[in-house]
Amino acid sequence: MIRDLFQESYDAMRYNRRRTALTMLGMAWGIATVVMLLAYGDGFGRACANIFANFGTKMMIVVPGRSSMQAGGEKAGAPTRVTLDDVDLLSTNIPQITHITPSCEKQATIQYDARSFTMEVNGEYPNTLAIRALSMGQGRFYNPEDQVQRARVAVIGSETKEKLFSGRSALGEHIRIDGVSFEVVGVLSPKMQAGDDNINRVVYVPFTTMSDLKDTHYLDSIWFNYETNDYERIEQSVRYIMAAQHKFNPADRRALYVANLMVQVHQFEVITIGLKILLAFIGTLTLGIGGVGLMNIMLVSVTQRTREIGIEKALGARRRHIFVQFLAEALTITFLGGLLGIILAYVVSFSVGRLTLYSAMAKHAEAGDIRLMINPVTLLVAVVILAAVGLISGMVPAIRASRLDPIEALRYE
Repeated sequence: MIRDLFQESYDAMRYNRRRTALTMLGMAWGIATVVMLLAYGDGFGRACANIFANFGTKMMIVVPGRSSMQAGGEKAGAPTRVTLDDVDLLSTNIPQITHITPSCEKQATIQYDARSFTMEVNGEYPNTLAIRALSMGQGRFYNPEDQVQRARVAVIGSETKEKLFSGRSALGEHIRIDGVSFEVVGVLSPKMQAGDDNINRVVYVPFTTMSDLKDTHYLDSIWFNYETNDYERIEQSVRYIMAAQHKFNPADRRALYVANLMVQVHQFEVITIGLKILLAFIGTLTLGIGGVGLMNIMLVSVTQRTREIGIEKALGARRRHIFVQFLAEALTITFLGGLLGIILAYVVSFSVGRLTLYSAMAKHAEAGDIRLMINPVTLLVAVVILAAVGLISGMVPAIRASRLDPIEALRYE
C-alpha cells in the first residue's frame, strides 16, 4: 500500500512537473532560510564565547577600593589595603579556586638599544599564564624556580616585541625596565585587542622580582580562576571573607571591586538564546510562505482531480485512503524540497566563510567573527519545523479531498 501511495504521488507530480518544481523551490528556499538563520545564531554565540575565552571566563579580579559605608567601627572613606595575606586567606577559605596570583602593576620605561617606550609591567605568579588564558608564541613563561630565585627574566607581549625588536628575535636579549636589566625568555601570542587596549603591549615579570621596580607590600589586585559554575556564590564568598578581614560592609561594592567575568558571559548567553529564537521565528515565517504555496497548489490539485476522487470512492476507496494519498503527495514535495534546501544551505554556508564581527573593532580577533557552521542540532530543529509546516500544509487539502461526496465528484466537469 505504501508503495502504491508513493507511486501515485510520483505520477501526480510528474504530470504537473512545472507546478511541482516551483512548489519544491518555494519549500527549498524556506528551509534553506531556516537553516542559515539558525546557523547564524549559532555562529554569533560561538563568536561571543571565543571573545570571552580570549580573556578567560571562569576568572575573577579583586581590586581594592575605598569604603562608602561605616562598618566594624571604621569610618566611611577608609582605603582597603590588600596584601599577600589576603591571597593566602582566599585560597584557604575558597576551595573552588584553581589558581590565584597577586598582581602589582607599574607604568615603566622599557628600553632596548636606542628604542624606549612606556609600557605596563605586571609582577605576578607563574600561574597567571593559566588565569589570564595566555599562550606562548615563542620561548617559555617564567617558572616557580625563577619566582623563588627572584630571577630578572621577562615575558613580553607581541606588540612589545614588535616595538622593541621589530623583526628580530627577542629570546635571550636583555631589556631595561626603569634601568634594571631583564632577560627576555618568552614572547606571548597576540590576543584580541580592541581600541586603545594595551593587552599586547605588556611585560610580565616574576612577582618576587617586581620588588626591584616598586614596593609590592600592597597589591594592586588579586586574580584567580575557579572550577565551579556557581560564580555568584564565589563572588559572595570573596566579599564576606575580605569584609571580615578588612572590616567593611560586604554589601559595600566601593570598598572592594570584584570583576566577575561570568556575569557578562551569562548576559551574552541570554542575548544569544533570544537571538536564536527570533531568527528561528523569522525563518519559520519564511518557510510558512512556502507552506501556503504548497497548500494552494494541493487545493488546486484536489479541484482538478475531483472526478478521479469520485471514481476511487465509487470503487471502494475510503476517506482515509484519499486522505493519506493527498497527504503523501504533499509530504513528498516537502521532503524533496527540504532536501534541496538543506543542500543549498550547506553550499551557501561553505561559500560565505567568515562574516566580520569583532575583527572590525579589534586586532587579532578573527576568532570573534561569525562562521555559518551547521551543527546537527540546527539541522534537527530545521527538519522538525519543515515537517510541521509540510504536515499542516498538506492536511487541509487532504481533508477536503477525503470529504468529497462521490456522487457529486463523479458529476464534476
